[in-house]
Amino acid sequence: MTGHSSRLARVISTAGGLGEKLPAPGTTAGSLPAALVWWAACLAITTTSARVVMTAVALVVSAAAGLWASEIEAKRRGVSDPGPIVIDEVAGQWLTYLVALPFLPVLASRHLAIFAAAGFLLFRLFDVVKPWPIRACEKLPGGIGIVADDLAAGYFAAFSLLIGWKIFG
Repeated sequence: MTGHSSRLARVISTAGGLGEKLPAPGTTAGSLPAALVWWAACLAITTTSARVVMTAVALVVSAAAGLWASEIEAKRRGVSDPGPIVIDEVAGQWLTYLVALPFLPVLASRHLAIFAAAGFLLFRLFDVVKPWPIRACEKLPGGIGIVADDLAAGYFAAFSLLIGWKIFG
């Protein structure tokens, strides 16, 4: 691996260094900034379809780059899933919003903050508790295992968010 590729993998896997600098557990260092960026972007985007497209693009980029970068950074650090790697939490957080968003009516600005916060809290819950099959995904090798458990947590959080929104929203 070249020095440039290794540095790029470190920047991507730590979400621009957030995973190394923020005084919070890795999941919060990745998922809270992801939730805030998503919320801010959605304030500027008014249609559900445009919000879905934006979220899908962000998810695909973060998950694909995360698979590559996490694998390299984990090998460099000599740990299977180092705490500073948070790009997986970014992808999982955005998946939470992507799965639930198309099933809801257009969210007004005042509801976006509630939706973003609820999605953040649910994602954190599932990412920390890791019920089956989330924990099993974590055992997959390399970058796949690093990213897969967070995507699984994102699915669980999304369905919980959708059900909760339909009941209470």
